[in-house]
Amino acid sequence: MTITEEVVSLQTLTGDMRTLVLKPEAEGTYPGIVLFSEIFQITGPIRRTAAWLAGQGYVVATPEIYHELESPGVVIPYDQAGAEKGNAHKVAKEISSYDSDARAVLDYLAARGDANGKLGAMGICIGGHLAFRAAMNPDVSAAVCFYATDIHKGSLGKGMNDGSLARAGEIRGELLHIWGRQDPHVPLEGRNLIHGKLEEAGVNFQWLEVNGQHAFLRDEGPRYDSELARMCLGFALDIFHRKLR
Repeated sequence: MTITEEVVSLQTLTGDMRTLVLKPEAEGTYPGIVLFSEIFQITGPIRRTAAWLAGQGYVVATPEIYHELESPGVVIPYDQAGAEKGNAHKVAKEISSYDSDARAVLDYLAARGDANGKLGAMGICIGGHLAFRAAMNPDVSAAVCFYATDIHKGSLGKGMNDGSLARAGEIRGELLHIWGRQDPHVPLEGRNLIHGKLEEAGVNFQWLEVNGQHAFLRDEGPRYDSELARMCLGFALDIFHRKLR
């Protein structure tokens, strides 16, 4: 499908949030998916991922996750200084603000005239954690989390006490976690902790571990693995097709 692109400003409890929206050009109604970025905001790889997903028949909204902390349109560079800035922002923002931002995007997608009423979430790195939390909204039918950081440590947001794992039982839709075994940010013991909590909570989830490093999905930089990316995006698409169409 060919797609169209627009930028909208969504009102949140903590100010306006610049959001990239991509959708099929063809008329019709489509499911909505919130795509949460890495700590670097809407980079080239994130935009291309959003475009790919939109081309499969979805309205994809990608918010600037640090809209309170950066000017609209800011993209944080993929370098050491950028990583330090993004990680500092990660724990400067209130966890309640992450949640209210997600709700604002979900409400926007649900209210669109081209919406079919089905909602999903997908995220990468910190975005994987944000997708996990977005899945706690009862109207989210499917969520895909790529190597979600900080869930096992409970360290997202100001105060570094997010409580995400304790709330796992609130997830009512289907969840897919995808991990790289060589990812130092979420080691084996962290993955096992998350898996165990999901089992205990009775969450409907699937779990995929691959031989990949952190950021293997990002099509820039030395850690990119195009074959793993193709395979894992296919798994993501499968769950969205099953649950949102």
